[in-house]
Amino acid sequence: MMPGQLPFALYRGDTARWRFTLWLDTAKTQPADLTGATAKAQIRDKPAGTVIVALVCAVELPNVVTAELTADSSRTLPAKGVWDLQMTYADNSVVTILAGPVTVTPDVTDSDAAAAAAASTQARTVGSVG
Repeated sequence: MMPGQLPFALYRGDTARWRFTLWLDTAKTQPADLTGATAKAQIRDKPAGTVIVALVCAVELPNVVTAELTADSSRTLPAKGVWDLQMTYADNSVVTILAGPVTVTPDVTDSDAAAAAAASTQARTVGSVG
């Protein structure tokens, strides 16, 4: 089964939180049983690429998964990437339930700090040449 598609549109430097309620049916009358399940989500630069950040995930019984991207972690995100959310159930079966592209808008407030850090790195690089 293919995962559901959910694109992330993020703002660099901001905290982001999600709450996913899992159902067994489209009418949302039968909650998924997440007893003994664990959740894992990552943002990567591309499928099977480098892990940029792991989201902090938790399972809330009976059928909710929460995920958080901290402000510090969101500062490290590239302009584009991909993400997915994987469940490992009590019987050790693994199912990717959601996935999608990630787009990141550069921040304004902390852009001075980022520019200063970039300028400092450039100055060290130029200073070490020759």
